[in-house]
Amino acid sequence: MMSSGYGHMVHDDFVERVRSMREERQAQLAGIRTKAQAQGYQRRVRKAIRQAFGPRPAKTPLNTQVTGVVETRHCRIEKLLFESRPGCLVTAHLYVPNKLDGKAPAVLGTCGHSADGKLEPKYQGFCQRLARNGYVVLIYDPFNQGERDQYQRLPDRSAVGNCCHAHNMMGKQLELVGEWFGMWRTWDGVRALDVLLARPEVDRTRVGLTGNSGGGTMTQWLWATEPRFTMAAPSCFVTTFLNNLENELPADCEQYPPGVLGAGLEMADFYIARAPDPVMLLGQKYCFFDRRGLKEAYDEVRNFYKVLGAPAASTQLFIGGHPHGFFEDNQEAMVGFFAETAHTTAKKVRQVDEIDAEAGNVTPTGNTVDAGATPIYELIASQAQMLAEGRKKLTGPALRRTVTELLHLPDRAASPHYRVLRSRRVDGETCARYAVETGPGHVRAIMHKILVDGSRAQTLDVETAVHLHLPHVDASTECADKWVAQTADGRSRYLLDVRGLGESMPDEAKENFFHPYGMDYMFHGHELLFGESWVGKRVHDVLATIDLLVTEGASRVTISGHGQGAVLAAYAALLHDGVGAVTLKGAPLSYQAMAQAPLVSWPASNFVRNCLAHFDLPDVYRALGRRLTLTEPWDVEMKPLRGARLKRALAVEGLVMR
Repeated sequence: MMSSGYGHMVHDDFVERVRSMREERQAQLAGIRTKAQAQGYQRRVRKAIRQAFGPRPAKTPLNTQVTGVVETRHCRIEKLLFESRPGCLVTAHLYVPNKLDGKAPAVLGTCGHSADGKLEPKYQGFCQRLARNGYVVLIYDPFNQGERDQYQRLPDRSAVGNCCHAHNMMGKQLELVGEWFGMWRTWDGVRALDVLLARPEVDRTRVGLTGNSGGGTMTQWLWATEPRFTMAAPSCFVTTFLNNLENELPADCEQYPPGVLGAGLEMADFYIARAPDPVMLLGQKYCFFDRRGLKEAYDEVRNFYKVLGAPAASTQLFIGGHPHGFFEDNQEAMVGFFAETAHTTAKKVRQVDEIDAEAGNVTPTGNTVDAGATPIYELIASQAQMLAEGRKKLTGPALRRTVTELLHLPDRAASPHYRVLRSRRVDGETCARYAVETGPGHVRAIMHKILVDGSRAQTLDVETAVHLHLPHVDASTECADKWVAQTADGRSRYLLDVRGLGESMPDEAKENFFHPYGMDYMFHGHELLFGESWVGKRVHDVLATIDLLVTEGASRVTISGHGQGAVLAAYAALLHDGVGAVTLKGAPLSYQAMAQAPLVSWPASNFVRNCLAHFDLPDVYRALGRRLTLTEPWDVEMKPLRGARLKRALAVEGLVMR
C-alpha cells in the first residue's frame, strides 16, 4: 500500500472541528458571571444530555431474586438477580454491613472493563471499604462481563473474545435500530439504583455513585441523568473529548453519546449539569486518560460551582500515583469524600477479603443466558423485526429525502476545487492523481485516473463517458483490477479514495483496518458525537467528485463499488442525477440481516444510524431498478454468498440478481 502524506488529514480535521466547538464553549463559560447566567447554561446542557440519552424505555418489573448469601467478617453479600428490561437479566452483589444503627448511606458501584465484572479484586476492594465504613453497596455486572456473557452459546466467539469487542459488536447493531449502547448500559444502572433504593436499610438522602474506567464512564452518564444520586466520585475516565481525540485514543461505543459535541458539550458539562451537588473527580498520574484534560475539567467544574455559591468542599480533585486503575489511593480518597459529604466518619481499610467465582456467582452456571436471559442480539433482532413490520415502503423522492436526512449530507457547491498531484505507475500504467477538496476544512478525496497517454497526467481532462470505481479499502490495490476494467466497458477509469480510505487512511490503520478499535472506528464514533454520519461524509465525497466530473465534461457517469465501496456507490447512484449504470460487487444485501445476526463483521462505518425505522438497502436497490447490477453479494461476515445461501438471501430481501 502506498504512502501518501494524507494519513493524518481526517484526524486533523476532526481535531479542528472539536477545537472550534470548544473555543465557542469556553467563550460562553468565560462570560458567565451571575447565578442566573449559570442556570441558563445549565438548562441548555441538561437539554442536550436528555436528547443524547433519550428516549428512556418504560420501567418494567424488576423481578428481583436473592439467590444466595456470602457471609464475611464485616458484612454479608447478597447475590441478586434482577431484570433491567424484559428478558435482560442482571447479576449483582449487595454488600450490607453487619452492624447497622438505623438507615445507612448507600453507594452504587459500576464496573470497569474487567472480564470478572463485580468479582474483579479492585472492585471487591472498593465495595468492602465502603461496607466497612457503614455503606450499603450494590455492584452489578455489565453486559459481557462477570456472569453476563451474551455469546456463550455461539460456537465461534473470537470476534467478541473480550468485553470491549463485545460491547462494540452490540453497539453497532443497536445503531441500526436507532439506539445507543451507552443508554442500554445507563438503563442497567438506573434499574440497579431502583433495586438499591428499595432496600429498607438505605437512606435515600445519601446515595453515592462510583466506578473506575468504564465504571467511571457509567458514573459520569448516570450522575448527569439520574437525580436520585446525591454524590459521585468517577475514577480514571474524566478528561476531555479533545484529549482523547488528539491522543488517538479510541473510546468504547458506550463512550460516544450521540450529538453531544454537536451540542457544544465537553465532559465537564456532565458535572456542570448537576451543580452544585457534591462530586470528586479521581484520576491516576500515569493513566492513559490524559491528566491535563482531567485538570481542565475540574477547573471548569469548580469555577462553575463558585458562581453558584457552592462550598469549596463540594468539588474535589484527587490524582493518585499509579497507572490506570482503581488503586487503593483512589479508593480511600473516594471513601473520605463520601464520608465528608454524608456526614460520617472514614476509617482506612488496609486488607479486604476476596471471594472467588464459585462462591460469588449469582447464577448456577455463572451465566445469565443459561439462567433464562434473552441474549442482547436476540433483543436487537426482535426490535429490528418490529421496525420492519411497521415500516412504510419509501420510494422516489421520499426515499431520497429520507436517505439524505439520515446520512446528514452537507450542502454541496456546484463543483469542488481540485489539485493535480504527482502521478504514479501502477502495474505498468500511469495513474494520475487529484485531490478533490470536498471540505469544508482540509478534507480531500483522492481521485485516481488510469491513463493511456501518461503525458496528460498534469491536467484533468474529463471525457464525456467515464466510469468511477469505489474500492473496498484502497484504490491503489484495485487500479489494475480486471473486474473494474471489465465493468468500465471501455470508458475512462477513475477510482476514488474517500476520506479515511486509501491514501487518507492513517498509517497505523493500514495493517489492520478492520480492528474493532481502529482509527476508522474512532472517526465513526466522533461523527456520532457530532450527531452526524461517517458513512454520510463518505457518500458526500463521492457526490462531490461526481459533481466535478460532470462539470469538467462528463455527460453521464457509470459507477461501481466493491465491498465498502459498494455501499457508497449504491447511495451515490440513488442521490445523484448524473449517475447512469451502477455495478456492485460484494455489497451487503440488507441492514436487516446485520441487525438479526448474532455477529457482524461489517464495520460500523458502513451503517446508517436509525435507518431500519425508515428504510433498508433493498429499498435503495429497488429504486435503482434496471440501472443496478449486483455481483457476488456478501453476507454479514463480509464473505461471498453463493448457491443455496444466495438464493435464500435474495428471496428474503425480495431482490433479483442482474
